Amino acid sequence: MAIQTIYQRTLHYAALKHGDQKVPGSDIPYVVHLSNVCMEVIFAAMHTDDFDLEFAVQVALLHDVLEDTPTQETELEALFGTAVTAGVKALTKNENLPKEEQMPDSLRRIKVQPKEIWSIKLADRITNLQPPPNYWTAEKIGNYRQEAMLIYKELHEGNTYLAERLWNEIEKYQ
Repeated sequence: MAIQTIYQRTLHYAALKHGDQKVPGSDIPYVVHLSNVCMEVIFAAMHTDDFDLEFAVQVALLHDVLEDTPTQETELEALFGTAVTAGVKALTKNENLPKEEQMPDSLRRIKVQPKEIWSIKLADRITNLQPPPNYWTAEKIGNYRQEAMLIYKELHEGNTYLAERLWNEIEKYQ
């Protein structure tokens, strides 16, 4: 199947699942965030040897579907397979853990996944390091930047191209 077809089918599914959800602090449909993460991953693939783009495109577009929608793992697995579902699960925070343990836990789970999953987490944070919502406090902005630095520290070896992009975004983020 052509990568464009995989992208279109997966994006359509993700858009239906995320429904009217918006990018936090904006009126932008959430599907724009998913598309932006996927765009980062597509460009990274052009700069990376042995990169499974079909797998990465699917996981990039679905990376928040378990965390932010009522979608069940069984549905995701039936439609997209075990590997895609495992990647999405690794990128999904365990909300049963205390907030301060959620990201380290997710990073540990990501690090046992293929490098494409590492790349998606890097791309996700690159995309999220836009100007923060106006209701965020200086402390929250600082904590978000620190978390981005943790992601960089733990995953920078997963994809050199995206690690460099993330570092540049962290330096600009205020």
